[in-house]
Amino acid sequence: MTTRGKIVIGALLAVLLYFGINKLVASGSFFKPAETQSVLLSSIELPAATGGTRTNLAVPLAPLPGTAPAEKGTALTWEVMAWNSQMAAMLANGGPRTTQGSALAANGLDVQINRQDDVAKMQADLVKNALDLQSNPQAPGLVVSIMGDGLPAFSSVQAQLAKAGTGLAVIPYSVGKSFGEDKLMGPKAWLDNPKAALGKTIACYLRDGDQNIALKWCADNGLKVNPDETTYDPQAVNFMAAADFLAAAEKYIVGKPESRAQVINGRNTGTRVDVVADAVATWTPGDVNIAKQKGGLVNIVSTKDYSNQMPNIMVTTKRWYDAHPQQVLGLITALAVAGDQVKSHPEALARAADISAQVYGDQDKPGAYWLKYYKGTSEADQTGEVVELGGSKAFNFSDNLALFGLDNGGTNIYAAVYKTFGDVQKKLYPKELPTYVPLDEMLDLGPLRKLQAQYQGKAVAPAETPKFAADDEISRRVSQRVWDIEFNTGQSTFTPAAQRQLSQLFDDLVVAGRLKVAVHGYTDNVGAPAQNLRLSETRAQAVAQWLAQQSASAFPTGRVQVYAHGAAEPVAPNATEAGRAQNRRVEIVLGN
Repeated sequence: MTTRGKIVIGALLAVLLYFGINKLVASGSFFKPAETQSVLLSSIELPAATGGTRTNLAVPLAPLPGTAPAEKGTALTWEVMAWNSQMAAMLANGGPRTTQGSALAANGLDVQINRQDDVAKMQADLVKNALDLQSNPQAPGLVVSIMGDGLPAFSSVQAQLAKAGTGLAVIPYSVGKSFGEDKLMGPKAWLDNPKAALGKTIACYLRDGDQNIALKWCADNGLKVNPDETTYDPQAVNFMAAADFLAAAEKYIVGKPESRAQVINGRNTGTRVDVVADAVATWTPGDVNIAKQKGGLVNIVSTKDYSNQMPNIMVTTKRWYDAHPQQVLGLITALAVAGDQVKSHPEALARAADISAQVYGDQDKPGAYWLKYYKGTSEADQTGEVVELGGSKAFNFSDNLALFGLDNGGTNIYAAVYKTFGDVQKKLYPKELPTYVPLDEMLDLGPLRKLQAQYQGKAVAPAETPKFAADDEISRRVSQRVWDIEFNTGQSTFTPAAQRQLSQLFDDLVVAGRLKVAVHGYTDNVGAPAQNLRLSETRAQAVAQWLAQQSASAFPTGRVQVYAHGAAEPVAPNATEAGRAQNRRVEIVLGN
């Protein structure tokens, strides 16, 4: 074929690819002394993913809900952030208030959905509702939806609820998750060189899901983080506090500097510097605002990569939860029915998007806007850089069985997420979060198990699961980190001290369930090269086998790849024992 012919064919393919993708996505003055040193976090990994293939079992299109209020059933208020993960809930309700013909009306509930982006206000409202129910058990209950990885910090409200004679209860069902919508946006240079983020500042709402994305990326790439948002550490990644996710984006767009005391190794240097937001952790429409109003940032990492990090978790009070077992079952049933509809039928999804627009109340954002960014899209920003925006997924019943580990002995993905980020936030912010409530004190899987038993033997739409090809190499690296996994001398068996690192690695990789895992084994230079190469391979293989033995669902065939390097690529001189110890290592690379 001639060069001209190749060019023509290449151009035609590019045009077809461009229009094909677009059709798919369119179908929306004294300085404060430093109190803490910057921290090098242990790697933060997330549970293995639910979210890849589309439902392949036909679910018939049900009649769409009406628009007239049902005005009957158990009254319940539901506070939600403006977040596309709630599409199934919107369809289930039929409108801001439950409508005739909706799934929630059919299950005996009358729900008023209100937008509430302020997490602190959600906490205060739960306490007030607990007191209202204490004086009047017939008062409407309150459910709030939050980012699942932010629940450990949210659980700090437990002390106030205890004074009201109750506590937190998690509804054992998730309506969906963020799948790209929540993200860390930063300079493009960070993609190739994560260390370029050192000395830079990320704007975000602290101690919640979006900051967790940034923290995990820092941990996975061995970057120190400065937990004090009032100081500046040139040797760490710094954070700038924002009132909410939209305010975080605004801090970058406006570019207003903050004067901070400079610290190094936790000590005040006596100098002050002006810092601006170099990057942002936010979600839609924060990412859209950045792209359209200023640009200059790309997606560094998102919940499409950390695909199990951010399920939508519903929280209420134990007082309401314990007094309304039938309503809890009805809520779960209605959401499961609506989840299948949203996942299977464009008509149902479009209706859910229109309802979302009514609930969120932004006059410039109709249903088509929320639909577009639910699906996720790629658009050119103000600088001409193409960036990915939006991205969420609805859950059905089977997705929830997978999320909570009830699918044939699977892994409780959410438990791993909760502990992973609870430990991180507790380590970084011991004053604000000295402890967090154990998940099993809030989460009762009994209702979900009851429905699972009722559906036993019946056709149920399957969960979405990621697919991995064993021979596919990682082409886009998200992170690379050395793990201190100890082996017995000259062997591929683990020492007792290795178990703690392996357990943490397991939780970490469960969270990042959509990413492939490459395990690279290395040795020092003691011994014959061929022997060292074999040893590095068997050690890397031992790690891969250990992970698969813990959970076949989290580590399906093809997800983990093993590479042997022997004594090649030393990270320290082999002339000393300390150097040789550093070279005997396992590196974990995540990517796709």
